[in-house]
Amino acid sequence: MTSQKTAINPTREQDFAQWYQEVISVADLAEHSAVRGCMIIKPWGYALWENIQKSLDKMIKETGHQNVYFPLLIPLSFLEKEAKHVEGFAKECAVVTHHRLESNGKGGLMPSPDAQLAEPMIIRPTSETIIGQAMSKWVQSYNDLPILINQWCNVMRWEMRTRLFIRTSEFLWQEGHTAHETQDEAVNETLMMLDVYEKLAQDYLAIPVIKGEKTPSERFPGAVDTYCIEAMMQDGKALQAGTSHFLGQNFSSAYDIKCMNRQQQMTHVFTTSWGSSTRLIGALIMTHSDDDGLVLPPRIAPEQIIIIPVVMKEEDRKLIEEYCQSLAQDLRKIACFDESIRVGIDKTARRAGEKFWGAVKKGIPVRIEVGKREIENDALSLSRRDKPAKEKTTQNRQTLLEKMSALLVEIQQQLFQRALDFQQAHTRRVTTLAELKAVFSGDENARNEFVLAHFDPSAENEAAILPLLKELKITTRCLPFGYQDEEGVCIFSGNKTCHQVILARAY
Repeated sequence: MTSQKTAINPTREQDFAQWYQEVISVADLAEHSAVRGCMIIKPWGYALWENIQKSLDKMIKETGHQNVYFPLLIPLSFLEKEAKHVEGFAKECAVVTHHRLESNGKGGLMPSPDAQLAEPMIIRPTSETIIGQAMSKWVQSYNDLPILINQWCNVMRWEMRTRLFIRTSEFLWQEGHTAHETQDEAVNETLMMLDVYEKLAQDYLAIPVIKGEKTPSERFPGAVDTYCIEAMMQDGKALQAGTSHFLGQNFSSAYDIKCMNRQQQMTHVFTTSWGSSTRLIGALIMTHSDDDGLVLPPRIAPEQIIIIPVVMKEEDRKLIEEYCQSLAQDLRKIACFDESIRVGIDKTARRAGEKFWGAVKKGIPVRIEVGKREIENDALSLSRRDKPAKEKTTQNRQTLLEKMSALLVEIQQQLFQRALDFQQAHTRRVTTLAELKAVFSGDENARNEFVLAHFDPSAENEAAILPLLKELKITTRCLPFGYQDEEGVCIFSGNKTCHQVILARAY
C-alpha cells in the first residue's frame, strides 16, 4: 500500500520539528535573517500578525487601556533596582556600550574608544523598569490612578536555541503595564487581562487554552503571582500563549512609585504587567496545520476566500477575469465576524493547479475555482481548507453568496472543536509518581500528553522535585483554574493538597 502524497515532507508524524519549519517555508511566512537568532517576517506572515494585533488591540482599548511607546534602550541602573527581575533576565540581555563607529585601519569598522557610553544601555527584554521609573513621576495622589497603558513594540532576549516565531532573539509583542491604588484592583486587572488572552486564543485563533496560575519556579522574575494560558500543540507539547503578572508592590518599591491614599498616607502602588507575542503565530501553525501546509482560522486569515481563475483558452480570459472581479465585489459586501469578508483573486500567471496548491499551503480557508464551464453552468467549485485538499463541492453563485458567512463561521468552529477534542484526548490524570514516569519515559520527540496530578505548590516542594522534572524533561505548566477544590495527595511529597497541576513537555 502506497502512502498518500502530501505537500509537506516530512510529515508531522515523521519529524514534527522539521514539518513545522517546512510549513513556515511553503506558506511564505518568515525566514531566518542575517542577524543571529532573528527572523524576517514576510508579507503573508506580517498580515497574519496585523490581524491578531488588530483584534487584541481592540479588546485592550475596550478594557480602558491606552497605547504608549517607550524607548528601546534602558539604562543598566534601571534594571539593577529589582533584584529578582535582573537575575531573571541577566543572561538574556543585549548590551549597548558605544555610540559611534570608526575605521579600524584595515578597511573595517570598530567601536570608537572615545565613544564609550557613561552607562551601558540594555536593549529592552521587557519594559517594567523604564515604565516604573516614568510612573514614579506621574503618580502623586490616588487621583492619578489607575494608570492603564499598553505598548506594541519589539523586544530582545538573547536566546541560545531559536525557532521561528516560537523563540527568537528579537520578537514583536504587546506589553501592558498598570498601576493601582489597591491590591484588589491590581489582582482584578491581572485576571481580567488573562480573560482577554483566553478570548483572543479561543474566539479568534480557535486555540483551546487552559487558564491557571504559574508555580513558584515558573513565575515572571519579580512577580508575586503569574497567570497564563497554556495551549497544546499537535505533538502533545505545551506552549505558553500569554501571561499576566500581579507584581504587588515589588516594582513600585524599587522605583518609588508612591501615592497619597484616601487616608492621607503615602503608600506604594500596586502594579501589573501582561503580554503576548508573535509566538501566537507559532501556536496557530502547530495547533491547526496539516501535512499539506498552513491552516488558518477564518477570523484572522489575511484572506478568508481566494478566487482562482482557470483560463484554458486565451480568448476566455476577459470573461473569466471580469466574472472573478464581480464575484469578489459581491463577497466583500457580506459581513462575517462583524467585518466585510476578505477576498483575494490569484492573478498570477501560474497554472491553475499551482494556484490551487499555493492557496492550500498558505492556509486560506475557502478556495473558489472559476473557469468558463463554471460560469456557463452557474456551478462554482468550492474547497474548504479544513477538509481534505482535493475535496470539492459545487454551488450556484446565489447560494454561495447566501451561505458564505455561515460557512466561514462553521470552519472557525470546526477548527476550534478539532483542537479541543485533541487536547482532551491527550490529557490524562495520574495519581502516583510511577504513573507520571511511565507517561514521560519515552523519547521527548514522540507523541506527548498533558498530565493532571495533585500537587503541593509550596516553593520548598517544587525546589525539591526540580531535578526529577529536569530528568523527565517536563515542567509545571500551571495550577489550572477549576481544579483546586478536590482533595488528594501530592504525587511528589505525599502531602494532602487541594491543588492540582498540569505537567508537560513544552516549547
